Amino acid sequence: MDVRRTSGGVARALDEARFGPARTLDLRTSLPTASEAMRRAEPWLRERQMARAGDVLVITGRGLGSPGGVGMVRAAIESLLTRLRRAGVVARVRTHTPGSFVVELAPIRALFEVGPRSRRGTRPAPTMDATALVGLDAPTLRDLRQLSEYSLAALGVVGDARLVEDEMLRQFSVLAGGMAPDETDREARLRFLISAARAAYEDDA
Repeated sequence: MDVRRTSGGVARALDEARFGPARTLDLRTSLPTASEAMRRAEPWLRERQMARAGDVLVITGRGLGSPGGVGMVRAAIESLLTRLRRAGVVARVRTHTPGSFVVELAPIRALFEVGPRSRRGTRPAPTMDATALVGLDAPTLRDLRQLSEYSLAALGVVGDARLVEDEMLRQFSVLAGGMAPDETDREARLRFLISAARAAYEDDA
């Protein structure tokens, strides 16, 4: 009996029991390029954060067949995880095996707490203009406005119309990152993300 193969099978079985398909991203089986792996991983991690998935498993493989034996996919995902920590998506990362990471996703509110605040406690200026909201359904705009008022209230800020609009743009830009590029119903997905973000504020109230 090959003991190493047996122990590897046990480890995989334990991972499947702990994480399951919904909390596992397998980037090893399909052999993506480093850029393809990053394009798959970021929206998946953002979506799992909004779903409050907790810890997730990202399998990159060791990359033993890569030039020089350096796993390009693993290195790319490690770089992505570092960036997503700064963006409020990832809380902590630890090496699980030579070919995988366990990623602790940050609370949803961490997404909206990234960036310096002014002395008045207001948010940084939005990175897009108001035309970004053109075309959203009235119920979606209403929910986005309500979320923005929650966000400002959490800072102790009573927002005038301009400040609320700026916060709506900022919230929209953050939530848009949780949508996959091939999302079929972006409006419904956005409403779900707004609802999840608002629930996070209410839970902490």
